[in-house]
Amino acid sequence: MTQKRKRLDPSIFQLPVEKMREGYYSDKYFVRAREVLVADRHRPRVLMQVFGKRHAFLGGVDEAIAILKLCSQSWEDLEVHALYDGDEIHPWETVMTIEGPYDAFAVLETLYLGVLARRTKVGTNTRWVVEAARPKEVMFFPARYDHWLVQTGDGYAAHIAGAIGVSTDAQASWWGSKGIGTVPHSIICCYGGDTVLAAQKFARYMPEDVRLIVLVDFENDCVGTSLKVARALGERLYGVRLDTSETLVDRSILPQMGDFKPTGVNPRLVWNVRNALDREGFHHVKIVASGGFTVEKIREFEEQGVPVDAYGVGSSLFRGNFDFTADVVMVDGRPLAKAGRWYRPNPRLEKVE
Repeated sequence: MTQKRKRLDPSIFQLPVEKMREGYYSDKYFVRAREVLVADRHRPRVLMQVFGKRHAFLGGVDEAIAILKLCSQSWEDLEVHALYDGDEIHPWETVMTIEGPYDAFAVLETLYLGVLARRTKVGTNTRWVVEAARPKEVMFFPARYDHWLVQTGDGYAAHIAGAIGVSTDAQASWWGSKGIGTVPHSIICCYGGDTVLAAQKFARYMPEDVRLIVLVDFENDCVGTSLKVARALGERLYGVRLDTSETLVDRSILPQMGDFKPTGVNPRLVWNVRNALDREGFHHVKIVASGGFTVEKIREFEEQGVPVDAYGVGSSLFRGNFDFTADVVMVDGRPLAKAGRWYRPNPRLEKVE
């Protein structure tokens, strides 16, 4: 007998249970539908079926289950079957069923569909990036592109999808980890634009187990700055991060222009930095590439064998739509659904305890 996979405990999500239960975050028509059923003392037992319309990697399942467990009128009255976070799903595949008196969970539809849509989008985009970059590391850096409230679940979706690191403690909290990062441009400014000095201060005050990765594009001279930092820090330097603006041409690229797109972080720039570091014996220093990286750009770099050790990926992980739909397909044990929808049993679903 195969052992069931472990789900996250509902308490980890810190849900505003009372507000969710009363319908504060729900589409109003669901709230009013419950009011009608309760007033009429009408309690049909329904089977609600949830599905998506795209090929994707599922996210938000444990969070959706937590909403049902903690915020329904009575969890004991419900029977839920579901897939797991990280499962690959196909168009129209049933990912969850909820069976019970409709008034017990009517107002929660907005909530569980929303978390499935959001986390699946982040998880799927991250999985595609991870697969394009494999076996190299992918660092999840999109926190600044959305509201802070979404960080915890987004970070977990990225973790399930295979991202090696996230940038905030909130994003890492659900699996008990911490955020990672690099020496930022802002502290380089605080030390007078001196990247080496800022890196030295980081090395002095940060614990030894913090990987020291330094942004080296501050003066638009990634080769020169990488060498200066490597000479100053030696073995303490874990890596350099190239983050040249898409509107600039790095100084090392200027003599080589003519047969490639010279702006931003391009393959030639990475090779220039790698070759310069290797010539001086800094083979241990890794190269992190960031700035406008998408699945397509990562694939292009990998196909060309560009010596990137890790990719920092941001806003592209929030693109696209991965919507979910919920339909009543059975009422009191009889098939009943709107035209075009019907019960689609899925043997992959497992009962939620």
